[in-house]
Amino acid sequence: MIKLIAGPKGTGKTAKLVDDINAVAASDSNVVCIERGNRLDQLLKPNVRLVNMKEYPVEGFDQVLAFICGICSKDYDLTHIYIDAICKVAGNYDLSDLTGFLVKLDSFLADKPITAEIIFSGEIDALPEEAKQFI
Repeated sequence: MIKLIAGPKGTGKTAKLVDDINAVAASDSNVVCIERGNRLDQLLKPNVRLVNMKEYPVEGFDQVLAFICGICSKDYDLTHIYIDAICKVAGNYDLSDLTGFLVKLDSFLADKPITAEIIFSGEIDALPEEAKQFI
């Protein structure tokens, strides 16, 4: 299952994401948070695996999807994936590419007990209709 949190910059999406991550991490869940940079490292519980995408040669939505698939193949007990600022993580701001990524990720996660929560910084109205189904 994918949940897309969308809205303009400065509307509290990351704060909500941090609250959600810490609430889930308080249980016996296996949580991964993906971001570009390390601004969340002091805000998250220590049992959350924080992945700084600046440390990996990953560019574009297809490579981010492959990276997530690799994480899932290693962690059979993964329960939650969080991505802060997906376009920044992918280095791609093309909304049709974002939509393709969401559809492929949703298909990949369909038969897995993994929930993905993804932040998109931008106007909801700018998203293609196919992407809005994940909001």
